[in-house]
Amino acid sequence: MTGPTPLTARRRVGVLISGRGSNMEALIEAAKGADYPADIVLVLANQPDAGGLATAAAQGITTVVVDHRPFKGDRAAFEEAIDARLRQEGVEFVCLAGFMRVLTPSFVTAWRGRLINIHPSLLPALPGLHTHERALAAGMRLHGCTVHFVSHELDAGPIIAQAAVPVRFGDTADTLAARVLAAEHRLYPRALALVAAGRATLAQDRVIYADAQAVAEASLTVD
Repeated sequence: MTGPTPLTARRRVGVLISGRGSNMEALIEAAKGADYPADIVLVLANQPDAGGLATAAAQGITTVVVDHRPFKGDRAAFEEAIDARLRQEGVEFVCLAGFMRVLTPSFVTAWRGRLINIHPSLLPALPGLHTHERALAAGMRLHGCTVHFVSHELDAGPIIAQAAVPVRFGDTADTLAARVLAAEHRLYPRALALVAAGRATLAQDRVIYADAQAVAEASLTVD
C-alpha cells in the first residue's frame, strides 16, 4: 500500500506576526505534511525583535521586517511596503498570527478572500481584546476560537472554522487562555487547509464549503 500522493500545486502562504508567533509555528508544522495544500514561504513582522522571526528562519523560511514606526502614522505607505514584499515572494494567501496592527480597508480589499485571521473567542461573541476575562465575567460555559476571513470591520469577517472550549469550574483567565491557545494551534492549520485547497471560499459575505466533509472539518470541540 502506498501513501498519499504529494500535492503538485501547494499554495504559497505568507504569515504576518508581531511577537512569538505560536500560531505561525502550528502552521509551519502542518505544512510539513506531504498532503498539506499550502507552503509557508514568508514570515513578515512589524517588530524587529519578534521572536517568531528566529523560529521561522530556523525552518528555512524567508523572513522580513517591515517596522511600522518609521512610517510615522502613514498606514497606507506601511501597508504598501508589506504588500510589495508579499507579492515579491509570490504569496497567494495571507494568515494573520498575532499581528498587532489594524489593517486599512484598502489592504483588506486587495487581499479579499485570501486574508485570514484567528481570534480567541467564538465570534460574533467577544470581538476585541481580553476575551478570556470577559468570557469568565459573563459566566459563559463555552468559549473558544474562530478563524475568519478579514473584513473591513474588526473581528467581524465571515467565519471559516471554530473550536469550542468548555469553561471549567475554577478556571482563571490564564488557564482558560492556555486551553483556547491549544485549540487555536489545532484549528488554524485545519482552516488554512480548507481555504488553500479551495474547499472553503468567500462568496460575497458568506463562506461556501465544497461538501459536507469540509463543513465537518470546520468545527472542532475540545474536551
